[in-house]
Amino acid sequence: MSGATTIGDTRAELWRARLGSALRTTLACTIVSCTVLHGPAWLRQYLEFPAFSYVTTILLVSGDANLGDTIRGCWHVFCATLQVMILSIVGLRVVGPAHFTSPVAATAVAVSAFVVAVPEATHLLTKRIAFGQLVIVYVKTVIRGAEAGVLKHPIHVASCTALGALASVLAMLIPYPRLAHFQVKKAFGLYAENASERFSHNLEAISASDNSTARGLCIQSKSLAKVGAKLLQWVKSNLDGMRWERPRTRAFYEKLQDKEIPLRGMDIALSGCTSFPVGFIDEELRGVLLDYRGRLSLKLDKQASCFASFNASTAPARKNKEENLKSFPWSLKNLSITYKHLPTSFFLYCVQLLLEDTPIATNTNKTAEKAQKTDADERGILKRIKEVIINMLPSSQNLAFAFKCSVSLGLAVFFGLLYDRENALWSGLTVAISFVTKRQPTFSVANARGQGTAMGSTYGVICSFLLHKFGAFSFLSLLPWVVFCSFLMHSKMYGQAGGMSAVIGALLILGRRNYSTPAQFAIARIAEATIGLTCFIVVEIMFNPSRGRSLAKSELSNSFRALQDCIDTIIVDSSDKQKPCWKTSQELRERQENLKSIVVQLEEFIEEAGLEPNFWFLPFHGACYRKILDSLSTMTDLLLFVAHLIDNVSKLSTKGVMPAQLQDRVNETIEIFKAKVIPTLKCLEEITRIKSLRKLERKGKKRNRNSDIELAEHPNADSVRVLRGNEEVESITCSFLQHLEEMADAVRSNSDEEAVRGQIIVQYSCLAFCFSGLTRETIRVENKVKELVMWENPSSDSSFSEIYCKINALRS
Repeated sequence: MSGATTIGDTRAELWRARLGSALRTTLACTIVSCTVLHGPAWLRQYLEFPAFSYVTTILLVSGDANLGDTIRGCWHVFCATLQVMILSIVGLRVVGPAHFTSPVAATAVAVSAFVVAVPEATHLLTKRIAFGQLVIVYVKTVIRGAEAGVLKHPIHVASCTALGALASVLAMLIPYPRLAHFQVKKAFGLYAENASERFSHNLEAISASDNSTARGLCIQSKSLAKVGAKLLQWVKSNLDGMRWERPRTRAFYEKLQDKEIPLRGMDIALSGCTSFPVGFIDEELRGVLLDYRGRLSLKLDKQASCFASFNASTAPARKNKEENLKSFPWSLKNLSITYKHLPTSFFLYCVQLLLEDTPIATNTNKTAEKAQKTDADERGILKRIKEVIINMLPSSQNLAFAFKCSVSLGLAVFFGLLYDRENALWSGLTVAISFVTKRQPTFSVANARGQGTAMGSTYGVICSFLLHKFGAFSFLSLLPWVVFCSFLMHSKMYGQAGGMSAVIGALLILGRRNYSTPAQFAIARIAEATIGLTCFIVVEIMFNPSRGRSLAKSELSNSFRALQDCIDTIIVDSSDKQKPCWKTSQELRERQENLKSIVVQLEEFIEEAGLEPNFWFLPFHGACYRKILDSLSTMTDLLLFVAHLIDNVSKLSTKGVMPAQLQDRVNETIEIFKAKVIPTLKCLEEITRIKSLRKLERKGKKRNRNSDIELAEHPNADSVRVLRGNEEVESITCSFLQHLEEMADAVRSNSDEEAVRGQIIVQYSCLAFCFSGLTRETIRVENKVKELVMWENPSSDSSFSEIYCKINALRS
């Protein structure tokens, strides 16, 4: 590796990438402006709605778009235009342009928008473009009546959209193509340096001679981990464009994750170390680890320089796997101490996974893959056809989205026409580009769009006033504004919505001709945009009345339920022939994937709840939720390691070096772990599901059970199980260490192969670390949930046991 990665270098590279994207956005807008203002007369007569050319350009080029994204966007533009041409021409033929009044136009927009939004397979960009085109066609038909005919407005809208798409493609080609492939290659190079430096910091931390040095290195590693997450997100955002440029490029992001997961595992292992120096790390092992640091650095450097080979066959990696196994420090003389220090054992295991490029996130068990293939082959043709038909039908969620779009656009067009007939276009267009398929913080997004529109319009009016003598050259003042707004899109305050509104607001004033005076137009457009945003907010609240904080609490309960399901699945080396070990591992992976999706959803709800206004409600305790989220994320990672370790244990156990009675005792300890953790998670689930302790107490009084509940005399009181701090972790760890001691003695007497002996001991010791880590994180979550309950119910002094008893009493 040529040099150490710094956070500043990565940020500088991201800044340069965003600057390049901003300059290309400026180029695209300049192409549209020159064509609209100075193009040939025969062409300009078809560009009656230049505003939508700018809107199309911003939608296609803004952000971190590349050539592949823009080509994909052009395809979506074509699909949207085709739909709108058919729908609008049919609508105008049936009703007649002369009969289009404000209610008729609003109805036509609503019905057409519903038809466009219903197909679930249609991309959101296609729907946004189509919504905007429908608004322009029907509103302009109301304004001009029968004089325009049936075909004029649809053709002019299609021409303006095509100009915006063409300008976007040219901006991505001039002066050289901005390819997604090069963006991903650059991001991978940065990630390789980032991973190498994180790996180096972690190795230095585990070898540190004192606590302060180790903690400082861990803090640096966590800072680099945040930068690494941004680089992974950069790669992920470019994958769709990369597929449009090179369709054969597949599974790239998953391979990068295979590097990220062991690095996160090393961070978890270091957090489990109570003191430094670690006794197990002697001079011999420290030298071996330093050698591995150089090997990983060279390996990542080679992959970064030969980007194409990263997607090639992994046969050489498989060939080197056996060499790594033999040379790895499981065979050193102090192996007998390894399993006694579980964090170190887990740390070394993650090092091995990183060096071997082991795909942890996917199931590598050939038996499981074969069984899945057999199950797929056994499904009949009729079942497959039925599945295809069901997938084609819109889901209830998509029907709700289509209905929401229909009502919002219809109301925005109707009230916009009612307020100002000549400028009614802007109320509908403001709403048309605001839709997203998932939830969003409604008030924050509407506020960002309103502020962005006002800022952009004000900038346009000021530039028009100062540069009106220069005529068409006043457009040059827009160039720095486009660059500024491109960076604004990446800010937390304004985001994509506010940045787009700001740049469009200035474009519509500086990039057009033959409108009213700039000040009058700006005021009229701000008023219409306010009407559209008001309709958008009202409909969003009607369709999504639940607040972000309520959804975050509900999703927190769901995560506890999913955690119970995952932990309940765990069993090592099952003797049940109906449910072999690989099947248990596969089921755990599926449930872990479900838990991961719930945790991701919880993170989005926490972000939304932090942005929404409190009004008269209690402030959202975001800090507590984020700490719970951190623990849940750690538990999700640990469960993935558990699934992978179960796979490995089942393979190693077939060699016959592990006595069956020892495996049974390990499973008994796992059952004890389940008996301690699952009831606690169930208690947390039930408590986080209640909306208010006051309502719970009122219901209890109505049922005349207060005395039993307050005295905790309910029959279900004994079932309340709350973990008792570090004692629980120590108890589970000691049980596993005792089994590992017996296991080490048994393996020494029954196995002649040193590498296999070391692997078996380490696999089980890593499992022990994962279980102790799951217990530790459950205790942390429990403490934070207690803090959350106290925050939401400051006047209540009920304990967890009392609250749980009240819930059980009411349930019975």
